[in-house]
Parts: sequence; C-alpha cells; structure tokens
Amino acid sequence: MRTLDENQEEQEEEERRRSERLKAARLWRDAALRSRKLRSGLRQLTLCAQNQQLVLPKDISEVEALNLGNNSLQELPEELGSSLNKLRVLELRRNKFTAAPRVLCELGQLVELDMSHNCLRTLSEGLGQLRALKKLCVSHNKIQSLPAQIGALQALEELDISFNLLHGLPRSFSSLTRLRALDADHNQLSQFPVEILALGELEELDLSGNRFVALPANIWRLTSIKVLWLSSLRMASLPETFCRLQNLESLMLDGNRLSALPPSFGLLQRLKMMNLSSNQLQVFPQALLRVCGLEELYLSRNRLSHVPEEISQLGRLVNLWLDNNSITRLPDSIVDLENLEELVLQGNQIAVLPDNFGKLSRVNIWKVKDNPLIQPPYEVCMKGIPYIALYQQELAQSQLAVKPRLKLVLMGRKDAGKTLLRRSLMGTREDGGGNRGVELVHWEADAHRKLTFMVFDLSGNPNFDLVKPFFLSPGALYVLVVNLKSYVPKSFHDHVGRFLRLLCAKVPHAVVFVVGTHADLCGEAELEEKTLDIHRRIGLQEEADVRSLGRLAEEVELALEQGFSVRSSSPHVLFYGVSDRNLRRRRAQLDFLLKRRLQVLSPVLSVSCTGPQRNIQKLREKLLSVAEHRDIFPNLHRVLPKSWQMLEELLLQSSELWLSWWSAARLGLQAGLTEERLQSALSYLHESGKLLYFEDSPALKEHVFHNLPRVIGILNVFFQRDRSMLLDRLLSEGERGGRGRVSLVMQDETGENLKVTHLQQHLEAFLQHGLLPSGVIRLLLRPLIQTQQDLHLIMELLQKMGVCYCVRTPRSTPPKGGAAWFKFPSYVSSEEPQAGAPLLHASPLFSVEQLHIQYSFPFLFPPGLLARFSVQIDGHVVQRSDSKSQILAYRGKVPVVVSHQPPRAGQQAETLSIISHASLPNMWTAWQAVTPLVEELDALLQEWPGLLYSVQILCSKCLQRGAQSPHPFPGELLSQPRPDGLTEIICPKNGSERVDVALVYPPTPTASSPK
Repeated sequence: MRTLDENQEEQEEEERRRSERLKAARLWRDAALRSRKLRSGLRQLTLCAQNQQLVLPKDISEVEALNLGNNSLQELPEELGSSLNKLRVLELRRNKFTAAPRVLCELGQLVELDMSHNCLRTLSEGLGQLRALKKLCVSHNKIQSLPAQIGALQALEELDISFNLLHGLPRSFSSLTRLRALDADHNQLSQFPVEILALGELEELDLSGNRFVALPANIWRLTSIKVLWLSSLRMASLPETFCRLQNLESLMLDGNRLSALPPSFGLLQRLKMMNLSSNQLQVFPQALLRVCGLEELYLSRNRLSHVPEEISQLGRLVNLWLDNNSITRLPDSIVDLENLEELVLQGNQIAVLPDNFGKLSRVNIWKVKDNPLIQPPYEVCMKGIPYIALYQQELAQSQLAVKPRLKLVLMGRKDAGKTLLRRSLMGTREDGGGNRGVELVHWEADAHRKLTFMVFDLSGNPNFDLVKPFFLSPGALYVLVVNLKSYVPKSFHDHVGRFLRLLCAKVPHAVVFVVGTHADLCGEAELEEKTLDIHRRIGLQEEADVRSLGRLAEEVELALEQGFSVRSSSPHVLFYGVSDRNLRRRRAQLDFLLKRRLQVLSPVLSVSCTGPQRNIQKLREKLLSVAEHRDIFPNLHRVLPKSWQMLEELLLQSSELWLSWWSAARLGLQAGLTEERLQSALSYLHESGKLLYFEDSPALKEHVFHNLPRVIGILNVFFQRDRSMLLDRLLSEGERGGRGRVSLVMQDETGENLKVTHLQQHLEAFLQHGLLPSGVIRLLLRPLIQTQQDLHLIMELLQKMGVCYCVRTPRSTPPKGGAAWFKFPSYVSSEEPQAGAPLLHASPLFSVEQLHIQYSFPFLFPPGLLARFSVQIDGHVVQRSDSKSQILAYRGKVPVVVSHQPPRAGQQAETLSIISHASLPNMWTAWQAVTPLVEELDALLQEWPGLLYSVQILCSKCLQRGAQSPHPFPGELLSQPRPDGLTEIICPKNGSERVDVALVYPPTPTASSPK
C-alpha cells in the first residue's frame, strides 16, 4: 500500500540495506576471497532436474564444480561418485534432502560442500571420510546434533551450521584446529561451547541468536579472533578478560542487556567496527573513547541522554548511529568528526544542532526525523547537511524575530465554555453565544514582551469533526476545556479521554493544559473531587495505552528473535509470514508511539468566566509561563533568517484566497528563498498558526492557504447544519417573504430562477442526503466569493480536502438548481444504502470467494475519516450508493463495499473494511478492485503519525461459514511476494480448511506495508 512518505521510507530502507551490505561485505570479505580462490579456474557444470529426477550427462569426469541447487532433490544418483573423480565443489543447497546422500562418502576429493536450506535432521557419520574438505555449509536445516566424526575433518577452514537446532557441540569439535570461520548463530546452544576455545586459528565467529547469557572467563583463549558476532544473546555483562582479545576488529553485541563495558575495553585498539544497538546503556561508554581507530559505531535503541564532548577523539569515525535514544543535545565537538559518512540521529529529543554543522560535508546517509528540532527547523534538517549549512550561514547575518508568536488551540465539548473562556482571557466582551465553527483571533498576551498568541477556537459541535484536524499542528499549545458542572467520572472519555487520544494520534508529543470551567456552579469540595478525578483518570488512560503499546512491541521483538523461518512455518504463529523488514518497520512505529507521548501539564486548573471571575489571571500567567519555557517551546525564542521574515510579509500582501505552490515559489524568490528552502519556511509558518500548508497530504501540498479568515469562513458555512442559519444566508441578498410566499431570489449560473420554496427543498436534501447544486452553494458563500471562477476554485479545494465530490446526475434529482451537483458524505444520515446497490452474496452458479481487508483502530477512529475516504475513492468507483456507515459501488464490473463498524460487544476496536468478491480463478479482479482504495486509505492515514492501527486480511473460509471472529492474516503480507511453492494455507480456526494463497497474497505486492 502506497503511503504519503513512501519515497522517503523506501530511500531510508535502501540506505539501511546499503549500510548493512557494506558492513557484511567488510566482515566476511576474507571468506568470500577464500571461496573464490577455491573455485577459480575450475571446470563448472550446473544441472536442472526434471520432475525431481536428475539425469547425468554421459561424460562429466572432468567436472570440478557441480551445482545441483534449487532442484527439490531427495536423492542423488548412485553413479555420481564413480563419474566425478575430479569433483572438488558440490552445491546441493535448496533441495529436499532429509539426510546426507550416501554417495557423498565416495567424493573424497571434495574441498567445498554446500547443503544449506534442506531438511536435514542429522549428518551422517560417513562425512568424516571427506578428509580434504575445507568448507562445509549445512545452515538452515533441522540438525539437532553433530556426529563425533566431524572432528576427522582436519582440513576444514570454514564451517556454517547456523539456523539449526543444535544444543551443543561434540568433544571432537576441538580437533578442528585449522578452522578459521565458524557460523553457529541461531541454534539452541544454552551455554558457550567450550570446544570452540581450543580453536586457536579461529578468526571469525558468529554465535548470535542462541540461548546462553554469559561468556566464559577464558574467552581470552580465542587469541586470533578478528570478527565476533554475539547479537541477541541477552547478556548483561562482559567478563574483564574479554578485553584481552586484542586482534579483534569487528564486534557485534546488539540485542543484549549490557548497561556498561569493562573498564579496560580501551585495550582493543585494533577494533574498527562496534555494534552496541538495542542494549540498556544509559551512559555513553567512556571506554569506547579510547579506541581511537574505531570507524563504525552503532548505539541505536539504547537509553542514552548525553553524548560527551570527547567524541571528537574518535577522529576516524565513518559511521555513527545514535538513533532511538533520549539524547537532548549534541556536543559542539561532533562537527570535528569530518570523516563521517553516516550520521543517524532519528528518534531522539534533539532541539538544537551545533553551529558549523556544515563541516560534516561528507555525510551522505543522514537521518534526523522524529526530533523536536527548532534550530535549524525540522524542515531544514530533513533536507540534509548542505541545507543546514546554508541556513546557519544566513542565520548568522539575521536580526532577531520581529515578534514571538505561538499557536494556541482551544478544544473541548460543545458545552465546555471555550469561547467565553477565550473572551475572558483576552478581556473582550463581544455579544453573541458560543462559537459557531472555527474562529481565529490574535491575542497580544503581553505587550511588554510582545508575545502574541494565534488563538484557534475549535467548535465542540460534532459537525466540525471532519475539519478540526486540519488545524492541529506540531508546535502549538493545546488547552482542553472541560465543563466541571456537567462532568461526572463516567463521562471522562467524552469530556477528556477522546480529545487526548485525538491529539496523541494527530500531534504526537503535543503540550496539553486541561482547564475546568463553570467553577462558579460547583462547590469547593465538588471542584476538588472532579479535578482530582480528571487528573487520576488521565494517568490511568495513559498507563493503559502505554501498557498496550509495550505489549505489542514485545510481541514484535519476540517475533524478530524467532526468525523468519519460524514465522513462516505455520499460520498459528503470530505474524505469520511477515518479513523482517516489515516487522522492523512495525517495531520502529511502536517505538515512536511509546516515545512521543503527550505532555499533559498538571494540575487541572478550575476557572469561572462569569460574575467574579475565578483564576482567569492565574490561567493567563500560566499560559505565558508555559509559552516562554524554553524546554517546552524552544521555537518561541527562535532566531529567524531575514528571508523567512520577508516571505511572511509578502504573503500577507496577497489578496488571493490561496496560492498555488508556484505562486508561493515566486514570492519565495523575491524573499531570497529557492524552491527547496521555501518548504521549510512554509512549514514553520504553518506550525506558528500564520497559514495552513499540508506538506504531508498529496492532495493539498500544492496549495498554500495564507488567507486563513476566508478559508475558515468557507468551512464554517458548510458544517453548521443549522437549517435557519443556512436559510438566512441564502436569503440575505434576496427578497425574503413570508414562509408560505414564493419570492424571486436570483438566477443561478444556468439562468434558472431559484425560489424560496426551491431553496428550502435544497436545504432539506442537503441536511438529509448531503446534496447541493452549485448555484445554491454560490448563494451560501456570499459574500466570501464574488465570481463563478471563485466558486470553481473553492469546490476544487473542498474536493481535495475530502469535504465533497461532484455528482453530475443525482439519482433522485431534487428540484431545479443547476447542472453541477456536489455530495457531502458527512451529511448522509440514512442507515441503509439505496435500492439497486451492489451486494456481496454467493452466486448460485459459481463458488464465490470474499476478499476482506480490515483496518482496526483500538484507541481512536480518526474523526471524519470515512467521509474523506468516501470523497477520495470517487474517481475509482462507479454506480455508488452511500449510507451513514457504508459505501456500495462497482469498480468496473466488480462490486466493492466500504464498511465502518463501531466497537462491538467484547471488541474494543473500531474497524473500517474494504470488501470485494470473485470466483477463485478470477480473484485477481477483486484484488484489482480493492488495491486503489487501500492505497487511498493508507494515504489518508499517513496524516495521523501517532495513530495506532493494524491491517488484516480476513480468512475467506471463516467468512463463508459465517464465523463471528474470522481468522486475520497479517496485513503486512499485502506488500510481500507470494512464497515460492506455496499454494494453500491452513486456516488456524479450522484445521481442516485450506485457504488458497490467492485469497491472502495479492498477485503483485503493493509498494509498502501498513504500519
């Protein structure tokens, strides 16, 4: 499924793979050279079997290297031994051998044997006769023990026994004195095999993914070791004697539980690569700073909060990975690491980068997302080191920002008292009731300090749920207003909990201040009881959410430790068939959600806005104090480049409703900003509340909404749902007669007269079915628009925002009113689709299989998601029929259904499903129908960076028999190719039923996977 930042993710994934490939190449280059040396100049032959039967050519006596891999062989011809007297290299990988063929014992001249990726459960004792063998690979089998005769392979130099079921090694293993490379990772070894310590020539050793948790004190006996992999062993410490391995060059210790290194670790002066990722380091290991030859250092996913100034001592560093820690600042000396090519800092708490960061000009892999960067701004940092250098150079010549400005967002229920609170804070006394939509006001909270709040007062009316998320952005201060008079503990979710989850999903790590209103209507004891209850329940909800996320993260970590071979062995296994890449993406998302929790300020402050005001001044001072807190809002004190200030002034001079990207780019050039640097400035203005710029939305990123009052005014018109108010707007410039009198109002764009009675009928159609003709829309938007061109531009905007879509010929045409009609899905109130809509039922002539992709939202279903999704898919479907919670349509001739289900009994998660069906031979048509819809939904969900959701493909067999809880296959399979040779999958809910692979895997993998 294609996501909004798919290109960036693919680039990052490619960079990660490139880095891993480079590391692997460096670590195992000696082995590769040895292998090439073994095979160089040999006469080679590759044979392919037919129906699992191998036919040997007549004369193969001169063949020295034979490749029989990927043939599904279970036996070898008996004549193979007598026919290949000169054979030195034999490839048998990826076949179906359950035991080593007897004929192998006759090939005494073999130098290299590869039987990896078979079904071997043991090695025959006869293999000991292969006395010339230098390289043996039996990885990825099911071997539980090695025969004692393996010690007879005295010439063996390389042995790969990884990914088996070994619990130990035979005593004779210590006789392999020429062994230089041993790969025994991912077995069942419960302790470090002491037999290995006798291998004095061993240079490369991999024991990762086994079960032992400690190294022996005499590990120092491996005096020749250069490459040592000890990943995912859960070791808590290293013995002091480990530091005597002074030939060590590459060391992998990731995935353990290390909290410190031995004090004498600095003795490992030949060490060039060190991986300590995924440990429990809270303090940067000082001993590492003495390893001056270090070129690669990986400290990802620890608990570091500080990087020492002495990091500059590691002057040869090429790769430095510090991602997913808790680092708040970088030392100034980091810019002296001028050999750096990879610098990975994402997922920390870094707000300011050191000056002269442009000195790191060699860095080509640079990751810094998920940091609260303000200097340089996040948008600049994401573009790379050259842009950071340009920004810092311009900043050095800039003046201070003209006026500190902060976006302040008021939100809460309809009866919370937000508007009255705003007026009390600002000291204004406007007439009128509560907020009738979204309001924007400028509040100069402190004239002396010239601090201005851009106050966004968001209506609590549920009608505005679709548009409110457009006004939630990072870098703002959010005030959640609660009516203490109407609050009771049972209503916590409705008054507080759902708003906090909304912010957490849309603006992770946002700063939230909870304010209780109507204090004058409550007694003192009641006030204390309710404010304490709110505070307590906020903590309980947060604990429950973090606990759920932590549990999911543990499941992912366990699945990664099991390995792909285990995950793909049975559909009963959690994350069946999911690739390591997709699991790492899910783990990264969960890590992000766990780290970027809301910052809820305490305590809950109770206020009264009527009569003798209570705590209003205290609230005013609190808001100023929070705004000026450098650790909470460091961007308020940001020094801006002169070009950014000029851009803001030029945008204010434009009278257009909005600007296209190219129009904004022209203004940027006038201010001295290139197109690449313009985006950073616009993102800053968006976060500070000066304009709207949605760089993460494919539909809206080409627009800059600098004229906020007009945009807000237009949106407010469409979401009032107040019949009387809408009629007032329609008749505001016409002759309004009595309710029963027909009066001429105006002509629409087709020249047709619109009467009061017609307008009333149009309003009924709008409020019930969401249908309006363009002529009536133009009347509603007076005086916000003046010309027909304005109307076309606005309707184009509303369609891109997901508010409405154009329908040329409505199914039940309301009275007169123009050729172009628009459908507003959020207004549809009918529970059932219209008659004649496509239904998904079994055909009496064909066996129909259902394709059901389900999105589950355990914490929050994004408000307005179904309505916006309904608009976005309109270009993909025909003959559609909408109800309040369903969309029935066709894509071509294939039926599709979009269905929203609220939480059911015993199930907390809300779901949104995309469904189609077809006969099994034509299942590709169903995939073809749903895939564009899935991609549109994924694009919308990428606008919610903190949202927790999962995707499942529901079992077709379970659906056929009407199971209440069908088995879900992981949605990550949508982005993976169908496994070779797999045709059916057993349904775990009913072991006797088999699901065709075409019902789980799409014909072609989608571009990316769900979170």
